[in-house]
Amino acid sequence: MSIKSAILGILSWKPSTGYELKKIFEDSSFMYWSGNNNQVYKALISMEDEELVTSKVIHQDNSPSKKIYTITEEGLKELKEWVISSPEAPEIKKTFLVQLAWSDMLSNQELSEILTKYENEIKSQLIMQQEKYRRSIHSPNRNTRESLIWEMISENIISTYNNELNWIRGTRQKLFENETVEEKDKMNYQIREIENKKYIELISTTEPLSTENDALNLVALCWEHETHVLMIHYAALSEDFFKLKTKAAGNIIQKFINYGIKAAVIIPQETIQKGRFKEMVMETNKGNHFRMYESKEEAERWFLN
Repeated sequence: MSIKSAILGILSWKPSTGYELKKIFEDSSFMYWSGNNNQVYKALISMEDEELVTSKVIHQDNSPSKKIYTITEEGLKELKEWVISSPEAPEIKKTFLVQLAWSDMLSNQELSEILTKYENEIKSQLIMQQEKYRRSIHSPNRNTRESLIWEMISENIISTYNNELNWIRGTRQKLFENETVEEKDKMNYQIREIENKKYIELISTTEPLSTENDALNLVALCWEHETHVLMIHYAALSEDFFKLKTKAAGNIIQKFINYGIKAAVIIPQETIQKGRFKEMVMETNKGNHFRMYESKEEAERWFLN
């Protein structure tokens, strides 16, 4: 498949500028070209020479002129011929499998570390794909059938990452059967419900939360249980969270905001009232995404509002 086929497909949906095509490629989960200007515009020039597309320059007041590309009848014919051609089997190209193939030279600790790094990368990709699906950016939705087709494409991509997560966890379990602590044992949490609003209550963790990856794990946990509401108890947080110079709190909070998680942290009064941390609490509690409270009841009231 060439980038020309993808461009024809987008233009069959709507006329677009080269820049708009580039943005669609960047945001797409399955149109995998880089979408750099050179690649897009070289393809458009070639397609215009082949009379698959036409272009029109639109002059704008106070803005640069822009060239809008539109698919032609010949372009539609070419696109349909490609769509009904025999599909290709998916290519399996995973660099990690080549790494793993020669990993017997590593110690158990080293092997465990690369498995963890790969698992965290897959989790990050899964969260990103789920967020793209939730936002539904750049999908035509011109009719019910088309909407369903694009929904199933997203489901295919998300299921691929879920399967990869299941595989890596199964691999880890078999390799370190007597050493592995399962993810569910690392986090002590409960699924709660108040007035038909579900949230996750994280009570404690074997390793206190301190990094952006920890935050991503919690985002994934929320989506696994189909909720965007999270309560975190003091015992689950690392000391770095309360030291502003480490930026641990800011990084974790930003991840929650980026992925639409409404999170509350339950912190003892003596901690909330400490110096500069008190200032941070006052600032964050002005927002609607992340807050810190002294009691579970206060947090629940905020969840309901």
